[in-house]
Amino acid sequence: HRPSTEAVNACLTDMYQITMCYAYWKAGRHETPAVFEMYFRKSPFKGQFTLLGGVREVLGLLQTYKFTEEQIRYLREQMPNADASFFDWMQNIDCSQVKVWSFHEGSVVFAREPLLRVEGPIAVCQLLETTLLCLVNYSSLVATNAARMRLAAGPDKVLVEMGLRRAQGPDGGLSASRYSHMGGVDSS
Repeated sequence: HRPSTEAVNACLTDMYQITMCYAYWKAGRHETPAVFEMYFRKSPFKGQFTLLGGVREVLGLLQTYKFTEEQIRYLREQMPNADASFFDWMQNIDCSQVKVWSFHEGSVVFAREPLLRVEGPIAVCQLLETTLLCLVNYSSLVATNAARMRLAAGPDKVLVEMGLRRAQGPDGGLSASRYSHMGGVDSS
């Protein structure tokens, strides 16, 4: 798998995660084993369920996770006081030591149950947090909304989504189209 867009890459994160990674590295704790679980506190739209989306994108990210030379240069500029050897270490980061457990994409899931379980070195898992939240939250929201529309319309109605008109997510309307189809919409 590869992510569906180049926007899904190691730098699809926020500086908080980069600085946390640096703190772990600086303290010599970056290889400490860690476990994180992702879950929803409440199902969207005051509903009783969520349709899980984004798993394919997560797997694509994990299989291709690598900072480019350009991204490392950018991070060096953003963190001019950081130890230079930190960036040398970052150039070799991948997800080969990361394990992920998840429901299948498209599964009906419920609030407060783990959707994803991520295990691996704490620094790498920390770097993944924002990206995984972005990939799973948005796609699950769109898929759930589409599923609710399908349930309300019934199986005999044709539903059409307009994903290109609501540009959100890492690749705008294309992800809205994909996850609307997952939730039961017939066409774009």
